[in-house]
Amino acid sequence: MKKIALMTSGGDSPGMNACIRSIVRTSISKGIKVCGINRGYEGLINDDIFELTSAHVANIIQRGGTILKSARSKKFMTTEGQIEAVNILNRNNIEGLIVIGGEGSLTGANILYKQYNIKVMGIPGSIDNDIYGTDFAIGVDSALNRIINAIDIINDTASSHDRTFIIEVMGRNCGYLALMSSIAGGAEYAFIPEKNINIDEIVEMVKQRYKEGKSRSIIIVAEGAGSASSIAKIFREKGYIDTRITVLGHLQRGGSPTYFDRMLATAMGIKAVEGLIEGEYGKMIALKGSKLYYIPIEEAISKKKELELDMLDINKMLNV
Repeated sequence: MKKIALMTSGGDSPGMNACIRSIVRTSISKGIKVCGINRGYEGLINDDIFELTSAHVANIIQRGGTILKSARSKKFMTTEGQIEAVNILNRNNIEGLIVIGGEGSLTGANILYKQYNIKVMGIPGSIDNDIYGTDFAIGVDSALNRIINAIDIINDTASSHDRTFIIEVMGRNCGYLALMSSIAGGAEYAFIPEKNINIDEIVEMVKQRYKEGKSRSIIIVAEGAGSASSIAKIFREKGYIDTRITVLGHLQRGGSPTYFDRMLATAMGIKAVEGLIEGEYGKMIALKGSKLYYIPIEEAISKKKELELDMLDINKMLNV
């Protein structure tokens, strides 16, 4: 394999730049020319492709976001757009393609592999940690640390004013960030899309905590489980509780990646290049325990990653 390309697609996640750096320098060390595709599948269809050198990736390991940028592509969802993307890959003599992104991005990579015989390799990059087959995706640890830092800061003012804070975090379909940050941040409860919650029970629990002398309460809400404002309204109406709202939004995506994400992204980048050289096409890099494996992209996108709901009981137990 003499020439490969890489792209970042979908939502950005901290550590993508570290992964780009790893892929570029690993490829160069093995005598492989590597090209960057700007703005994901949209950039591919527009032939926005350029050669990446070691200088391009100098001093980016600590940067959030992605130097290759990202974009949604309606064109790529059509057969015509896919054929154009394949033609451009062939026209540029690109023999292998590495796609860094979430479920939608990996689905696109699988289409290129299954329907057009493009030699692809997927790397999971998503803060939601909802990709099947891997313990962690690039960016999850950084997002969790960002949320926990916000909880710690909000805790101070919540305690000062005897208030309850409802903190809304990302997670449209997956409550991983909400649940894990709730436990690690010492919050009272997490509302997640995977489980219907009796909000009256939670309101009563918070009221009881105040009666017992607790000076504040923190509730974490995944965006897919309901808006923070609607839940805060119920708290005020049913519990007469002084409640405030904080929506963290895209603060969870940006910023410097943690040590863990830098190392994970670096290792996955190396493994992806090695996989293309070894003929592991149509695969995704997956972390299981402390080791990296190849699993079929089709498996990763067709199966649902289940959240460990017993962690809700652990969260509740720790707040007795």
